[in-house]
Amino acid sequence: MLRETARRVLTIESEAVAALAAKLDPKFDEAVELLVGCKGRVVVSGMGKSGIICQKIAATLSSTGTPAYFLHPAEALHGDIGLLVPGDVVLVVSNSGETEELVRCLELVRRVGVPIVALTGRPSSTLARYADVHVDVAVEREACALDLAPTASTTAALAMGDALAVACYERRGFTATDFARTHPGGRLGRTVTLVSELMRQGDAVPRVPASASMADAVHEMSSKGLGMTCVVDDAGCLAGILTDGDLRRRMLTAERPLDGPVSGAMTAKPVTIAPDALAGEALRILETRKITSLAVAGADRKLVGVLQIHDLWRTQLF
Repeated sequence: MLRETARRVLTIESEAVAALAAKLDPKFDEAVELLVGCKGRVVVSGMGKSGIICQKIAATLSSTGTPAYFLHPAEALHGDIGLLVPGDVVLVVSNSGETEELVRCLELVRRVGVPIVALTGRPSSTLARYADVHVDVAVEREACALDLAPTASTTAALAMGDALAVACYERRGFTATDFARTHPGGRLGRTVTLVSELMRQGDAVPRVPASASMADAVHEMSSKGLGMTCVVDDAGCLAGILTDGDLRRRMLTAERPLDGPVSGAMTAKPVTIAPDALAGEALRILETRKITSLAVAGADRKLVGVLQIHDLWRTQLF
């Protein structure tokens, strides 16, 4: 019986979210353009359960390149409307479109002269009619047996908020590097750490010129303790790498393995990663290629560092 209830709730809510796709029209595009073009902050407001959804929408917008904050409509009526300034955009959420506190805020918002985007379940409602852009988030029914508790409607509003946030960040060209700047903490933050923040650089980078002897290369590998050395040309650009594996293979095949320059034993055109790549991408390359180190080089192949798998272990990516 309990699981049947759960199945009913999940089915109703998933169908409500799926139905939103058919409701999308040019109004959605207009809403995105308003949010992306906002010169100030997106102010998200709603009462009760919708207010909780608004807090999540504001957080998602802020973390993906659209600065936003939640404004409680009741508090707005008691002075907090002063937070609004020209250049802001107001995003209101109300299933009925008749939430008293939001309706009473309409004139106050109009006085400031900021546009309003409304997410409601009733296109004929007061909020829908007075908003600059209305996005339809109507649901057929709530998921509770009484068809009263905000369940499917709040889920639909949350999903549409996510759709707006993702459309906004794709519209503005928000990148993984941008995402890294707003998520420095936790496991997610570690995953989006930049390679440049973790790599060995300067004297810690094992490197020898292409003309160096094998003996010099082995000495550099041993002194830096990474089991490899980068090989660079006269301009400091990466020409190749010599690894423990390369050295073992040479010991087995060459009659005099330490004779000749390192350029004759190195791996030319090795796998590299850019300094502005994410740590998560570096980890994927290391695991896929089954290697332990990556040379870090710019677009001009100039060597700027080395990233070793232990450098990633320190971030607890594993």
